[in-house]
Amino acid sequence: MEASMELEVILALSMFACAIAALLAGYQVALTLGGVALLFALAGIGMGVFDEAFLRNLPSRILGGSIMQNTTLIAVPLFVLMGVILERSRVAEDLLHIASRLLGKVRGGLGYAVVLVGALLAASTGIVGATVITMTLIALPTMLRQGYDPRLATGTIAASGTLGQIIPPSIVLILLADAISNAASQASQATGAAGSFVVSVGDLFAGALIPGLLLVGLYLAWIAITAIWKPERCPPVEQDDSPPLTAKEIAFGLGAPLVLIFAVLGAILGGVAPPTEAAVIGVAGAILLAGLRLADEDRERRVSWLLMAGLLSVVAIVCLRNLFDLRTGVASIGRANEVGILLTGLACLVFFAAVAAGLIVLRRMRQLLPALKSATQITSMVFLILIGASLFSLVFRGYGGDDIIADVLHAMPGGKWGALAMTMIVMFVLGFFLDFIEIVFVVVPLVAPPLIILGFDPVWLAILMALNLQTSFLTPPFGFALFYLRGAAPASVKTMDIWRGAMPFIVLQVLLITLVAAIPALATWLPGITAR
Repeated sequence: MEASMELEVILALSMFACAIAALLAGYQVALTLGGVALLFALAGIGMGVFDEAFLRNLPSRILGGSIMQNTTLIAVPLFVLMGVILERSRVAEDLLHIASRLLGKVRGGLGYAVVLVGALLAASTGIVGATVITMTLIALPTMLRQGYDPRLATGTIAASGTLGQIIPPSIVLILLADAISNAASQASQATGAAGSFVVSVGDLFAGALIPGLLLVGLYLAWIAITAIWKPERCPPVEQDDSPPLTAKEIAFGLGAPLVLIFAVLGAILGGVAPPTEAAVIGVAGAILLAGLRLADEDRERRVSWLLMAGLLSVVAIVCLRNLFDLRTGVASIGRANEVGILLTGLACLVFFAAVAAGLIVLRRMRQLLPALKSATQITSMVFLILIGASLFSLVFRGYGGDDIIADVLHAMPGGKWGALAMTMIVMFVLGFFLDFIEIVFVVVPLVAPPLIILGFDPVWLAILMALNLQTSFLTPPFGFALFYLRGAAPASVKTMDIWRGAMPFIVLQVLLITLVAAIPALATWLPGITAR
């Protein structure tokens, strides 16, 4: 019996080590996780130490509530599509142009503009690679031409591009919400507690909002300190002959994306709509903004007016919903409720007509099919990795791997804080080599249940993990944001300057992780307010 248990432990640890080694060797993530799991499962069946019933449970896990019927994961392709459409419509160019014009004459103004635009893009696209590459191509040449230190310029762009990991609506937070919710349920079952924890996407969005804004503030503070301490590193923009910005440019270039961001996040945090429905609002709004941007470029004034009416109709629908009790049909102001239903119906017709016009413009400008193809590829990758990770975790648990992880964490010196510190260090190191999707799908389901059993709040734990994963994007030499920037930056920018430029921002992120760890209310206060 003891020999069989020792063999199970050896196989479980060997499976995990082989999977990590294969991923580091560059093999495809989803096929590696599923293939390694199948090989070790067959080996265990042959040795008589693995129950094949675990493999029979895989179809039910895929087709059941874990993946295919999981309503939380429906938001993933929608938010991805929203980000891809906005990225292809060159909304980022407009944001950078307007922000740099407004702040450029201030010392360090271009740096402030990059950070603020990075935060706005994080809240609208949430795609780190696209954000970093876009800002590198647009902002970096301007910053270098104006005399910015290459280290400050590249570090600011790389750090701002990673804000999409922590500022909602973030794909990382959606995936983490599912993983942490499952982990909390397992912890509840293991401890025999009545009921189970429910960690929703809205909880994590609310929990990440304050840390995300604090991180933006820390970035801005560092640039301000640099402007005072070493002003030669970030000079103000020289005078040019460009015409002043018009109110229309500011309204459509800066105001419209802000309205979309507030509509999506406000619907989720305010309890008006769950994340999936809010993601639908985001996609429709992105289509309207993209169509308006490209139609204006194509000089299609009639379409532009229709798209503007579509944006206004969204506001009208929300206002009418608050004025009239449209759900029950009971008049709140005499018979005025019938008028409210009629006006809401007209606003909906205008909205759907505007969305159709936006799709036509996107297709005419040859951006619709590429956007759909890109979103499909990203979504397929995420769900294929999820299926492979589900098989991996199923086999790993079949060997008792989850009990091994729990025993190791419980035996760590320093109690639960030692276990948390070790988990954060392991995730930080794995972030050098693995993408956040693999870590969320493979590592989090293994380490989160024991940590929750030790007494940590699931929402707070998820926010700490999200901040940790974001930090790994910046860490030399394997940070993905640094790879993206290196590929898009001119050859005159040295790789060592990129690495050195990222270091102060890594320190700021570690400082924020420490702050959130010391003051859990930074991550738990807002979810508690929105849940009431």
